[in-house]
Amino acid sequence: MKVLLANPRGFCAGVDRAIGIVERALELFGAPIWVRHEIVHNRSVVERLRGMGAVFAEELDAVPDGATVIFSAHGVARSVAEEAARRRLRVFDATCPLVTKVHMEVGRYAQDGRDVILVGHAGHPEVVGTMGRFDASQGGRIHLVETVADAERITPRDPARVAVVTQTTLSVDDTARVMETLRRRFPALLSPRREDICYATQNRQDAVRLLTRDCDAIVVVGSQSSSNSNRLCEIATARGIPGYLVDGAGDLRREWFEGCAVVGVTAGASAPEALVREVIARLCDWGGEEVAELAGAPENVVFALPPELRGARSP
Repeated sequence: MKVLLANPRGFCAGVDRAIGIVERALELFGAPIWVRHEIVHNRSVVERLRGMGAVFAEELDAVPDGATVIFSAHGVARSVAEEAARRRLRVFDATCPLVTKVHMEVGRYAQDGRDVILVGHAGHPEVVGTMGRFDASQGGRIHLVETVADAERITPRDPARVAVVTQTTLSVDDTARVMETLRRRFPALLSPRREDICYATQNRQDAVRLLTRDCDAIVVVGSQSSSNSNRLCEIATARGIPGYLVDGAGDLRREWFEGCAVVGVTAGASAPEALVREVIARLCDWGGEEVAELAGAPENVVFALPPELRGARSP
């Protein structure tokens, strides 16, 4: 059996930055450091940071007065940021800069009095945060669209004054179909100059498409709560290749690979490479005799830590 690795895979720049913010805050200020929601959607990462002294809470009302709190990479609604300011919590914002870009787009469209269509998954923290950034004071509204059927039904106030943004971790193929429907229905639809699906999401999806050409099964390392990891599995399955989403080597089942000549391995943008290596080791124990890596799109993006964490010294 051959093991073929996707490239790129695993951590993206936004995840690296978010984890780095928690680690640096713990180094500077000591435990506990509070984090609103999971910093990124990966069980292993969250458990490691919890062991270092991070405390994860879904809402700010669990955070004591005077505490240091970090907003997760998925972003938060304006009301959350305002509550933190009102309570004078010390805040470090780990929102991915590419999510912040979407927040800024929503803000501009709202100030222009437009209705905004957000393409995304209901209940996902990024979607909740983005919808919470819309200011309706200028008369506009924000609408959530998940599917092509939703796009066919949506009824903005004025079809000539509509804009669209998307969640950053969507399926490129599925989103393209939704966008095609929206543009057909609303010819004057405004959209950002650069698409909102992030470079890392797109690169990892492209890499899985390459894997499906040669593999009999594909393992995606990532947690069930990770949107981008789930999309990788869906791409494999849609192309007729069994895709298995696992948190780590312990979730693998030997029977999945019976009769497989080539097994592909990739990882979502919030999954550590160490977990990938453990999966590879298990596959080699089960008959993997060759491990090779595909060529892929180079990623040189780096997002800096907040200025107040850079170069600071522990008190």
